[in-house]
Amino acid sequence: MLTTTPARQTAPRRTTTRGRPIVRRRTHPMWFMAPAFAILLVFFFLPTVFNFVYAFTDWSGFKSSIRPVGLENFTDLASNGTLFRSLRVTVVYAVLVAVFQNAFGFGLAVLLERDTLVNRVARVFFLIPVLMSALAVGYIFQALLKPTGGLNRLLGIDYTWLGDTTWTIVVVALIHAWKWMGLSMLIYLAGLKTVPEDIVEAAHIDGASRWRTFWTVRFPLLAPAITFNVATALLGSMNGFDVAQATTGGGPARTTEILNIFIYRTFGQGLFAQATTMSLVLFLLVALMAFPVIYVLRKREEVL
Repeated sequence: MLTTTPARQTAPRRTTTRGRPIVRRRTHPMWFMAPAFAILLVFFFLPTVFNFVYAFTDWSGFKSSIRPVGLENFTDLASNGTLFRSLRVTVVYAVLVAVFQNAFGFGLAVLLERDTLVNRVARVFFLIPVLMSALAVGYIFQALLKPTGGLNRLLGIDYTWLGDTTWTIVVVALIHAWKWMGLSMLIYLAGLKTVPEDIVEAAHIDGASRWRTFWTVRFPLLAPAITFNVATALLGSMNGFDVAQATTGGGPARTTEILNIFIYRTFGQGLFAQATTMSLVLFLLVALMAFPVIYVLRKREEVL
């Protein structure tokens, strides 16, 4: 007698209102971010941790072993005036770049605010340096500013633009600011475009002139743009290396030797622990200088 086995029962497939099957997620979307987190861990977090560790060792290219030395690297650098000179140069350089970059960017934003064809083309041209390599910008200006360069021939003078121990740092800061002023211009333009027109019209109705309306109504509303531009200019210039290295290499007489150039030279000499200690000092300098500035500017935004 033939027997039949009952058919295997399957759970009914859940369907949506349109009759399509529901696809259940077996993985969390955060798993797709795992490769990015792995790269960030290997190339950012781990080097940062080791940076703190090696600053307290005698790691160098002349020894096969590494041993802890405590605060010896910090005391040696503190007793040497070279570190403090580089710190002073870095702070002066960062302040100059922040002032020049924001002044140029703000002026360009006000000048090119109207949406005309000429202004749109000009905005694109001023954004081109932002896309260029910083090293390329530095080498171009080095060729232009040398005694036999194009600028002296154009002006008909014989001046060593990159050889003055007093003004060379100002020239290098101007080059750095020129490269990034297009980004500041873009941020200030975005801020100007977001100012409500009814507030401006109300100021005109109250009898305020165009100049007074700009400085008393529109300019205070640019506080978020000012905070962003000042913070990025300070952080970028304190971590700068390319422009100063390409134009002067830290000269003349180390007057433009910012801390990153000093770290580069020290690391090239095989003094790895000292270079790591300097990078830790630079990290602390950025934190102590940039964060209070950002805090004050953010408080200013709340008041305005």
